[in-house]
Amino acid sequence: MANPRGFLEVKKEKNKIRSVDERLKDFLSVDECLSDDKRILQASRCMDCGISFCHWACPLGNLMPEWQDMIYLGRWKDAYDILSSTNNFPEFTGKVCPALCEASCVLSIDDKSVTIKDNELAVVEKAFSEGYIQPNLEIDRAGKKVAVIGSGPAGLACADQLNKKGYTVIVYEKENKPGGLLRYGIPDFKLEKHLIDRRIELMEKEGIIFETGITVGNDLKLADLKRSFDAICITVGAKIPRDISVQGRSLKGIYFAMDYLVAQNRFNSGEMSKDKSFINAKDKNVVVIGGGDTGSDCVGTANRQGAKSVVQIEILPKPPVYRNEDMPWPFWPTLLKTSTSHEEGCDRLWSIMTKEFIGEKDNVKEIEMVKVNWDIDYLGNKKMTEVKNSNFKMDADLVFLALGFTKVEQDLFNDKHICLEKDEKGNIKVDDSFQTNIPGIFAAGDASRGPSLVVKAIADGRAAAEGIDCFIRNQ
Repeated sequence: MANPRGFLEVKKEKNKIRSVDERLKDFLSVDECLSDDKRILQASRCMDCGISFCHWACPLGNLMPEWQDMIYLGRWKDAYDILSSTNNFPEFTGKVCPALCEASCVLSIDDKSVTIKDNELAVVEKAFSEGYIQPNLEIDRAGKKVAVIGSGPAGLACADQLNKKGYTVIVYEKENKPGGLLRYGIPDFKLEKHLIDRRIELMEKEGIIFETGITVGNDLKLADLKRSFDAICITVGAKIPRDISVQGRSLKGIYFAMDYLVAQNRFNSGEMSKDKSFINAKDKNVVVIGGGDTGSDCVGTANRQGAKSVVQIEILPKPPVYRNEDMPWPFWPTLLKTSTSHEEGCDRLWSIMTKEFIGEKDNVKEIEMVKVNWDIDYLGNKKMTEVKNSNFKMDADLVFLALGFTKVEQDLFNDKHICLEKDEKGNIKVDDSFQTNIPGIFAAGDASRGPSLVVKAIADGRAAAEGIDCFIRNQ
């Protein structure tokens, strides 16, 4: 282990965050890495405890104590070798993972977990800067072909694993560039896109082929792909947004959050200009409906565009700051999360339900809302009731619906030759090997799981690659 007394002698320190005044002027990353010396001190806090609950909580099964020990010893290449054995893209998870591992760290009992997420990012950045990461140009090809549909985290992980096993992999992506929602859905200030470009370039050098601007289901039929490839993996995500059904929903100025975030990312990359279709919050009263990470991303984007005011509302009660008896360690706690976007300027309201959008000349101008109470019924289910005489109105020139996603756009793939079964939630139904009801067609990530986390998508992509390998070998 590292320093047996490290967790007692060293305080937890996370990456530095740029000042609000500075970061609101651009869409660059909000955080800056610590020095190597400080990073080694943070690694020394890992106790290498008897039961590594961090490893238990991580969907990828990352070996945190092992690579933390390598950081402490200054053996950065060994740290990366251990980390990359379970995680294809530490630069992505090190930026956008919610760090399930830190919540389950033994030190998290006292709310002072080991710094894992930031250390993970430091390891992979060190590996790139020192040249430890080089393309493998000597892969023995098995003579078999696999098509991966979608280039989000699940698709990239599946393609990477299969390529390492010697399969020829072609990734089909409907957008102009690979990355899926990593590229188009997550703001640059959380995940700068040069990190994606760097990884894609590496994967291309290793032999993976990316075919962009192609929509499978329209430009190519799934049945045709099935005849041309030994296996197919569908990793298109679950992109159908959850909507709200209230009077005035059809007014102009009300958008799904992802439409807003994608437009800004396209503008940042030069794929879109600020024409009439660009959603601009400058000098406007912005209301974000939905209290999750996507809503927070809208807050940060609106602040950078120069919004007059930003309010984020959530229908659920305000979460507690610390764990309680309903959220015991080592399970993931639903706690109050204040992001860097919130710190930049945002009023937050909880237990608020939207009643009506009020317009003027077809444009939204106000929202009528009502306060709600939440109780637990005799079956243990949460029950919501409106608070009498609590209705109020709020100015709103722009409204963003950040209510999550529901299911995959599966109908794109169905035709008279192939009909993929759906589960009870409307996502692609798969077995334990991630194979669908059609032999040779697999699905992974949000396409089969439903809306979830980047780290779980990567884990699913890796597991699907194993399933595909077994399927082809058995053939």
